[in-house]
Amino acid sequence: MKLLVSALEPSSNLHLKEVLKHTNNIELLGIFDKFLGTPLYDVSQMAIMGIVDALKKLRWFFKVADEMVKLAKDADKILLMDSSGFNLPLAKKLKIAYPNKEIIYYILPQIWASRPKRAIKLERYCDKLLGILPFEVEYYQTKAQYIGHPLLDEIQTKTKNLNSNTIAFMPGSRKSEITKLLPIFKEVREKLSDKKAILIIPSSFSQEKITQLYGDISMFEVSKNTHKALANSEFAFICSGTATLESALIGTPFTLAFIAKKIDYFIGTKFLNITHVGLANIILSHYNNTTLHNELLQEDVNVKNLLREYKETNQKIFTKKARELREYLSHGSSLNVAKILEEESLS
Repeated sequence: MKLLVSALEPSSNLHLKEVLKHTNNIELLGIFDKFLGTPLYDVSQMAIMGIVDALKKLRWFFKVADEMVKLAKDADKILLMDSSGFNLPLAKKLKIAYPNKEIIYYILPQIWASRPKRAIKLERYCDKLLGILPFEVEYYQTKAQYIGHPLLDEIQTKTKNLNSNTIAFMPGSRKSEITKLLPIFKEVREKLSDKKAILIIPSSFSQEKITQLYGDISMFEVSKNTHKALANSEFAFICSGTATLESALIGTPFTLAFIAKKIDYFIGTKFLNITHVGLANIILSHYNNTTLHNELLQEDVNVKNLLREYKETNQKIFTKKARELREYLSHGSSLNVAKILEEESLS
């Protein structure tokens, strides 16, 4: 079977890799990471940083979308993953060009956070919507289904060493995040000099990029294996994002530290009514109206508060809430997605 794929994010490609473990004789076409085959465009070519960069490449993205539509002629099915800014307009183009080809959307846009009207377009242009959060399918009429969470397939380790003397630091992957958080994390590390400290860095970062972004990090041991590092840590300081969910599922207590641009924070809290930043908290609040961890935001991200979080976080309560989170997500998604891909096509 030939499958047209549009997977622009590194995380989407990791999820896709897990799905493909359960499939037979699927040939990938389109946009994906080179470690999965021979793409039309590698994900690195699709990366953008900020609005200015996006505007500069806008015409090129239209060209890429048109190329994807042409390529879809030879595909049996279509799989779109995350990246709604590109994939939702692409879904419209594909459905108009090939009304009988099945379009599957895996890793749905976060319409529960903003722009809920996108649900209408998703149901109009896609045939199956595969949600990885149980509550998000409630935002759709008929086509959405919860198929499990990919991290429950990908996380193979749990914290076992309760006597660990290691603290993990995750200042994010974007330059703006690292620039704001790392100096504060370095001060925290100095205050915890009796502890071993691991700085978790994205696996895709080259040594040149690490030197440029992080400066002197000699006070840390560096790790590019997020799951292993978290599993071997007694506590973690984490920037926002999927990492909060990873740490929760592994069982490592943490606190979230996040400093956004002032205008973004204002819009998020005043207009979008965002009450939680960490994904683990977002999920639990939808499930039973509770939270897993504290969130230090904006000016509250300082050495004093971070040290207090480390000293006062209750391991037993964290473990109980983390177990609730895992039970709510229930199971992994990879096998279920593979089965859907290999089902007989709608056409």
